[in-house]
Amino acid sequence: MNYSKLLRNGIIDENPTFVQLLALCPLLAVTTSAINALTMGLSTTAAMMAACIVISLFRRFIRVEIRIASFVIIIAGIVTVLQLVMEAFLPPSINDALGIFIPLIVVNCILFARVESFASKNKVLASAVDAFGMGLGFTVGLLTIGIVREFLGSGSIFGIELIRDASAHVLIMIMAPGAFFTLGIIIMIRKYLMVKRGGVSR
Repeated sequence: MNYSKLLRNGIIDENPTFVQLLALCPLLAVTTSAINALTMGLSTTAAMMAACIVISLFRRFIRVEIRIASFVIIIAGIVTVLQLVMEAFLPPSINDALGIFIPLIVVNCILFARVESFASKNKVLASAVDAFGMGLGFTVGLLTIGIVREFLGSGSIFGIELIRDASAHVLIMIMAPGAFFTLGIIIMIRKYLMVKRGGVSR
């Protein structure tokens, strides 16, 4: 198993945000600030790794007929523990900002895709690496969009004020359309660079 290829696949070649366009709902909601985007990305990565490891360990014992129900129960248990840990250790402002999107990791399409297509068919280490790569790719996507939106919309990055003049802030960037604008521009730049380097446009 080529682990470096698995990591590259999640971060670059099959990036969940910029290539597969998955999990757009949390992307719209939590990327208004870099810290919220980073927290959402890391929490999704943690849940994905834990779920893929557990499901890979027990893949031989999960009957095909009940695999989806089994996956949901396993993921729901992991996400519940994750949510309780976050509520105990993270500032209330971050928990309030992420809101319902942490429990909704249970039905995150990226997580289910990796569990169904990879973890349920491969060994534990490979499943963990694949989940880490996909989670890191998702985190990079959220964080990139979060930094751009926070800087243009609020004049700050990670809450550090860089542009004090409120008239220079582009308020639409911290609204839902701002996420689509940012995502579209990043995809356009990525495809342009791929074409320029002679790569296959995806």
